Amino acid sequence: MVLDRRYWEEISYKAGKKRRFETVDLVERVYTITPEQIRIENHPIERPITAFNPSMRIEGDSLRIFARVTLGYYTYASAIAEFQVPFEDVLEGRRRDFEAVLSVIPSNSYDFWGVEDPRVYEIDGKLFMTYCGRTVSYFYPERKTERTLPVTAVYKDGEWKKIAVFRMQDELRSFVISDKNAFMVKARHLYLFHRIHMLNEKYYLSVCRIPEGVLDLDSFEEILIGENITVLEEQADFEVKLGWATPPVKVNDEFLVLIHAVDRFMGVYRVFAALMNQEGLFTAVTPFYIMEPREIYEIYGDRPYVVFPCGADLKDEYLYISYGGADSVICIGRIELDKLLDVLYENRIE
Repeated sequence: MVLDRRYWEEISYKAGKKRRFETVDLVERVYTITPEQIRIENHPIERPITAFNPSMRIEGDSLRIFARVTLGYYTYASAIAEFQVPFEDVLEGRRRDFEAVLSVIPSNSYDFWGVEDPRVYEIDGKLFMTYCGRTVSYFYPERKTERTLPVTAVYKDGEWKKIAVFRMQDELRSFVISDKNAFMVKARHLYLFHRIHMLNEKYYLSVCRIPEGVLDLDSFEEILIGENITVLEEQADFEVKLGWATPPVKVNDEFLVLIHAVDRFMGVYRVFAALMNQEGLFTAVTPFYIMEPREIYEIYGDRPYVVFPCGADLKDEYLYISYGGADSVICIGRIELDKLLDVLYENRIE
C-alpha cells in the first residue's frame, strides 16, 4: 500500500462527488444487548450503566465482543468489557445475560479519563486493539490540544498489553484537539488510519505511515506520526465530519471499509461504505448511506440518532457489523455481502 497524497486527494475528491444526501438502508438488525444483560465478574459494581460502541471478532460459533462500558455518569469514564455471545443466540434473537470481564481499563496519562470505542483487528496472526484514550488533560480547560489520542494494545498471553500511543510530530501536535477513530492496517508498510480534529474546527480523515521498527510488542512506546501523512477532507457539503468506522475487511483483492458521517442539519450519524485497493486509494463508494438510525434504540438514548460501527467481520454470505445504538445499546447487524458489493461495483471511481 503506497500512499501518494496527490493521487489520494484526487480520488477522494471524485469519491465525494459521487455521494448524495440519501439513505438506502441495507442493514438487517439482528441482535441487541443492553447493559442490564451484562454482569462484570471483576468489579464490585456488577452491572454497567451503559454498554455501546462494540468491536467484535467472529470466532467459530461465537462472537467475541469488546464493548465500551461505563459505571457512572459523573465523568463518563469508560473501559472495555469483553464477553462471548453464541452465534446461535444472535441468529435466533435469544435474550440472556452475559458474563464479562473488564479487559482494558484506564491506566496511564494517555487514557486516564477513559478507554473508548475500540477497534479490534488482526495483523500477522496477532490480535490488536486500538482505542480512543481520553488523556489526563481531557477536563482541563486550559489545555486545548490532545484531549484524546489513539492507544494500541496487543493480545498476548491471555491478556491485553498496551504497547503504543500515537502522537503527531511536534510541528503539528499543538494544532490537534483530538485524534480518534483509529486502527492499524498492514500492506506493503504499516499504517495508522485515524481522524484528527484540529484547532480550525475541521476534521480530517488521515492515514499515516508508521516508521519501521518502532512498534515494540514488549514495551509501551510513544510513536510519532505525521511525517508521511495523507489527509482526506472529502466530506460532502451536507456533512460536518467523517470518521473511520470499522477496520477494513479483505474482499477479493480489495479492502471493504465502513465510514461514519455526521450531517450538518441535525447531527445524525449515518454510515456509507467504500472499497480501497492495495495502494490505499478508494476504488468505489456507495453513493448513498447504507445505514441510518431507524429503530427506537438507535434514535433515543444518551446521544440520540446514532449508529456507530466499530467492528465488522465476514461469515457465510454476510458482512456482520457491531455498532452502538444511541450511545446506549450494543447492536449487531448484517448486510448481504453480494448486495453491498453490487452497489460498490456499480459506483467505481474512474
